[in-house]
Amino acid sequence: MTDVLRRGRASLAFGFFAQGVTFALLVTRIPAIQDRYGISDVLLPVFLAAVPILAGVGSVTTEHLVKRVRPSRLLRWSQPVVLLALLGAGAGGHGQLAAVAVALGAFGLAVGALDASMNMLGVSLQRTYRRSIMLSFHAAYSLGGIVGASLAWAGAHWQLQLWVSYLPVVAVLLPATLVASRWYVDGDAVPVTADGERGGGVVFKLLLPLCLVMTFAYIGDSTVSNWSAKYLQDVLGSSEQLATVPYNVYMVTTLAGRTIGDFGVRRFGAAAVVRLGALVAAGGFAVVASASGAWVGMLGFTLLGLGLCVLVPQTFAAAGRLFPGASDAAVARLNIFNYVGFLVGSPLVGAVGDAWSYRGAMLVPMVLVLVTLVYARSFAAQPDRYGGGHERPRTADVGRGSNGL
Repeated sequence: MTDVLRRGRASLAFGFFAQGVTFALLVTRIPAIQDRYGISDVLLPVFLAAVPILAGVGSVTTEHLVKRVRPSRLLRWSQPVVLLALLGAGAGGHGQLAAVAVALGAFGLAVGALDASMNMLGVSLQRTYRRSIMLSFHAAYSLGGIVGASLAWAGAHWQLQLWVSYLPVVAVLLPATLVASRWYVDGDAVPVTADGERGGGVVFKLLLPLCLVMTFAYIGDSTVSNWSAKYLQDVLGSSEQLATVPYNVYMVTTLAGRTIGDFGVRRFGAAAVVRLGALVAAGGFAVVASASGAWVGMLGFTLLGLGLCVLVPQTFAAAGRLFPGASDAAVARLNIFNYVGFLVGSPLVGAVGDAWSYRGAMLVPMVLVLVTLVYARSFAAQPDRYGGGHERPRTADVGRGSNGL
């Protein structure tokens, strides 16, 4: 069983990595996609909003599908669809708005199923390991984002057509993810309570604080992914090539924070790590808003990566601990607020930027991230009736006899 878990953890981490590459290749080339299809500045927010809306539909659908189909199977087949949709988004010509709409629509629906099923498997594996490992999966996603952003930079530098940049990536990752999916590990059967009832439902009132944290975190994240390139180019006067770098910097520091984040959770507890992350992220937005040039802006995105990186993985983990008998449903519902954050964040920043200034627009996610401090207590360790351990300081983990996997 140890080998099974190790292979399951490694294969799932590769799935997170592949999705990081895919998503970075899409969001860092938004200006290029806009130019290729002739999408106006007025219409661009509509396209950007459609993707998270459809992803939310995909996540809701996944909550119902996992009652009949294992999350591992949904992940196995949704990931190739996402990759093919990425290739389709770069294959059309100028003025072919219908083509890019279909490609982005397929991307959105599939990525909703992918994100939900991927985090379901991560939460269930963490429960089996009985210690914090969720951040390591999201670290793999960040590493993929670095690779994807670097490939996007190369494509912009060499002025490659989008489909030329995307095709080799899809050709490598699609078969690789299918092979790796053979070793995915689904969660154990739903626990049985003392009175003989199976599982348990998700009480939305209890889940709501985590939903708000997820929304605020993704408003911050979407600000970086959707607007960092345009912000650096239009506000701070950078070149198109340099405009691809902020997302890369953001993903590098996100990787660093997530790599050590699990150790921080085991040592200090999830609530303390979430509070620190919120404060650092707010400082990053303040630096970006007041930046005098592109390189100062880079410093702000560096802080953003270090701060925001812990919020999303710990929110998924907290939902799994809060509803151990219905963790798949809790993760699927919580994942919807991932897309609510993207849906609100992208047009919100654009609207404030148009009405006031893009510097001022950066203060909006800063304030929302600070509100996370109010809900940090929702991440605090507390016992549950199914015996599934919450993240807690390392001394408590040792006391529980956690294994060394």
